[in-house]
Amino acid sequence: MSRFWSPLVHKLTPYVPGEQPKMTDLIKLNTNESPYGPSPRVLEAIQAADNDTLRLYPDPEALALRTALGARVGLGPEYVFVGNGSDEVLAHAFQAFFAHGAPLLFADVTYSFYHVYCGLYSLPFRTVPLTDDMQVNIADYAGPCSGVVVANPNAPTGIALSLAEVRKLLELQPDRVVLIDEAYVDFGAESAVSLIKEYPNLLVVQTFSKSRALAGLRVGFAFGQPELIEGLVRIKDSFNSYPLDRLAQVGATAAVEDEAWFASSVQKVIASRTALANGLQKLGFDVLPSKANFVYTRHPNRNAAELATQLRERAIIVRHLRGERTAAWLRITVGTDQQCESLLSTLRDILCSNSL
Repeated sequence: MSRFWSPLVHKLTPYVPGEQPKMTDLIKLNTNESPYGPSPRVLEAIQAADNDTLRLYPDPEALALRTALGARVGLGPEYVFVGNGSDEVLAHAFQAFFAHGAPLLFADVTYSFYHVYCGLYSLPFRTVPLTDDMQVNIADYAGPCSGVVVANPNAPTGIALSLAEVRKLLELQPDRVVLIDEAYVDFGAESAVSLIKEYPNLLVVQTFSKSRALAGLRVGFAFGQPELIEGLVRIKDSFNSYPLDRLAQVGATAAVEDEAWFASSVQKVIASRTALANGLQKLGFDVLPSKANFVYTRHPNRNAAELATQLRERAIIVRHLRGERTAAWLRITVGTDQQCESLLSTLRDILCSNSL
């Protein structure tokens, strides 16, 4: 602890990101990165922009990117906000919309950064327990609150709400912002973006890090009615007017425009996810129904932390989250078919050796 820290810093419990190890010959299935590279058009656009113009500030409004994102879903750029990764977009939303005194509501098992934002901005919150089968029960989100945040599909479970359930949630809290965090939506869930024009309290946050394989570029975005977007812009411009550099803007715009690559990459991940889930079940694992680029799984007769350690000893890294309701589970990113088969083969060997 430093004597120079403010009282707030002393109280913070920062988010712990997934490990980025320096090991070689590693099968890395712990941070939900894409197993495939970004669109070739992205690399071409970035290389073309790597020139003397880097001495100039980027467009603070990122208009070309916002226009491309909006056009893809039938919205104008005034309905789109962009930031340095969806984490920054979420942070701005927490600060812009949830300081109403009443507690913010989000699930007890979900993206752990939500707790961190509440600590950083001194926001009261209440976690809403998932059901016994790890589902979000919309009826549990009724009553006074400062807003609602739901990851859909949820992380780390991968379970998704239907569009009808999201609509019910919006109507349950018409006077508060309902933020739907859709980091993994492209892998089989229903996006709530189609409801934007109907519900002024809806904010949908997405990212380029997962389905568009641009985790290293750090680009996130939100859709909402212009009133909400203006609130986010006011926070951004009071913090950092230039969150996206020139290379990020042109690269992300190119990614949006390459729909064929995007669709092909997503379908490969979905197919691999199905094969991985089936393989785990054949080994005796319980697997939750995932609509994300990962699976959430447990073995009824094996300790999850020990399995994660044994996999790591064999150069395969998965995510184990310690917690009352998560300690028995492993979150496994969907890799290439070859990586998934290596994982299954290694687990098979571990289970056999443990049973001797």
